[in-house]
Amino acid sequence: MKIFITGLPLEVGEDELTAVFGDFGQVKSLRIIKDRETGQSRGFGFVEMPVDEEAKEAIKRMNGGDYNGNRIKVAEAQEKPGTGGGNAGGGFKRNNNNRERSY
Repeated sequence: MKIFITGLPLEVGEDELTAVFGDFGQVKSLRIIKDRETGQSRGFGFVEMPVDEEAKEAIKRMNGGDYNGNRIKVAEAQEKPGTGGGNAGGGFKRNNNNRERSY
């Protein structure tokens, strides 16, 4: 199960967060999302845990909790709408044999 975490303190690293979620079970992967320009944490990330029961327990126990002074939200990650392939936004389409940019 993939878990979404928000409200993370900016100084929290992936190793530390992996250890925290590891208290609930095996962590398959973990990623804190970082700013492209500065490389600094954006305060949210994703954890993947292979055993759903362990992931649900982590969500239940950690959601709304205090983490280094920040109230964090922890929930099952939802797929973004429109992430199933196709050409959603920014692609080219044919229109009367001319190429037009679609937005």
